[in-house]
Amino acid sequence: MEDGKCQPGRMRPLRYSINVSLDGCVDHLAGRVDEETHHHATTTIAQADAVIFGRTTYELMEFWRTATDLPAWMRPFQESISAAKKCLVSTTREPDGWNTEALSGDPVEAVRQLKQQAGEGLYVGGVTLPLALANAGLIDEYEFVVYPMVIGRGPRLFDGLTEPLELQLVGVTEFASGARAERYVPVRTSAHGE
Repeated sequence: MEDGKCQPGRMRPLRYSINVSLDGCVDHLAGRVDEETHHHATTTIAQADAVIFGRTTYELMEFWRTATDLPAWMRPFQESISAAKKCLVSTTREPDGWNTEALSGDPVEAVRQLKQQAGEGLYVGGVTLPLALANAGLIDEYEFVVYPMVIGRGPRLFDGLTEPLELQLVGVTEFASGARAERYVPVRTSAHGE
């Protein structure tokens, strides 16, 4: 990702989006994806200069790499994620095409460097990597696509966060299914030098 130029004083924003149940479960199998929420996810991915995934999330996304016989309403997401520049954070997996490159070294520092490049913004997905980035104060916008379900199991949103995140609601998108995309920005404190 050496094609961007540094812009001193202005960092490229890092956005995080994840599906979550009412009880904070972020199991990727939880929730009911429909055409409307799929379109929303397609738009989210398409707005990013690059998407950053840890190995687990990357391998989940690889479904779209070879999926066939998809309903017409799923194809735009497949096209969007396939076309997106992807950064893989992993010590056990190397990229093998699919417009993917390795993000090596300390993931937090590597993402910090990506943010310093010119562009419209970055997107990160998953659970473990975003936790590390949130702990470092690097995420500029959080989007929680909240499904009206209680799951009662699975990984929880930001389980292991070192300090509470104070967030300010900046937008809500309501879906016909009852799901809603809630967008937040962090209330910056001096703890991260803001």
